[in-house]
Amino acid sequence: MGGGFAGRTARQHADLTASKPRADGAQHPAIPAVVLTLLAVDGVVSAVVAALLLPVHLGTIPFPISALISGLVNAALVWAAMHWTESTRLAALPLWTWLVTVAALTFSGPGDDLVFGGRGLMAYGALLLIVLGALPPAWVLYRSNRRGPL
Repeated sequence: MGGGFAGRTARQHADLTASKPRADGAQHPAIPAVVLTLLAVDGVVSAVVAALLLPVHLGTIPFPISALISGLVNAALVWAAMHWTESTRLAALPLWTWLVTVAALTFSGPGDDLVFGGRGLMAYGALLLIVLGALPPAWVLYRSNRRGPL
């Protein structure tokens, strides 16, 4: 990692971490549960942002790019969850929280306000969001299940 300055030792660690590992080499048992919980919350955030940005227009043309972006984000969340658990069911937790949130957003609010609705392509906004948002992470789960554990 270099000799450093004259008369001084190099202070950069080879693995770029300053923390000392546990004596037995294992991580704390609560860390995977915390990370999976945070990934599940990220699934909820992804659903809310995608639903609120779904009616974006380019001029007069509806441009529901948030559905595709949400699908890619969900695939990344599921991929990250697969690195923290051996179980495919637990790795799908961000996808499940995303689907439950989208389902909850299909109901009307207290003032009969709707998140999904509109004319033309936007009349199918919820269906479009579910298909484009759930297929990429489902494909990631399917591929990992066929290959076996990582």
